[in-house]
Amino acid sequence: MEWFDALGNHYHWLAIGLLLAAAEMAIPGVFLIWLAAAALITGALTWFLPIGLPVQVVIFAVLSIAAVFTGKRYLAANPVEALDPKMNDRGARLVGETVVVTHAIDGGNGRVKQGDSEWLAKGPDAEPGTKMRVAGHDGVVLVVEHLH
Repeated sequence: MEWFDALGNHYHWLAIGLLLAAAEMAIPGVFLIWLAAAALITGALTWFLPIGLPVQVVIFAVLSIAAVFTGKRYLAANPVEALDPKMNDRGARLVGETVVVTHAIDGGNGRVKQGDSEWLAKGPDAEPGTKMRVAGHDGVVLVVEHLH
């Protein structure tokens, strides 16, 4: 254990901080970065001040809690805007697109084709081959209407 003390505890905190920051980049979730900041600050403090390990752990715990709550408040006040908010919502991406009925829409239900995909659809009755417009979606079912 002498090598542990000889190396200096501040190096351990700095290494933990860098590992947490790298983990945040690998698995983004906007959480580990706050713990990384707490570890780096703890490392900086132990570098300049003669602080024992129990106090270092308490400092890290307090800084972690403060950093997480501060980060949470900051992100609530400054939300991250998605560049493409419809990226993972294929139904929403199709709103306004033209589709072709493949299985007659009868009684409000049928199937339509858009590109190389076939979708369940609901809307006014239509025969196969009819072109319709996507007005919205209900889960994985496209809501279609006649072209105007």
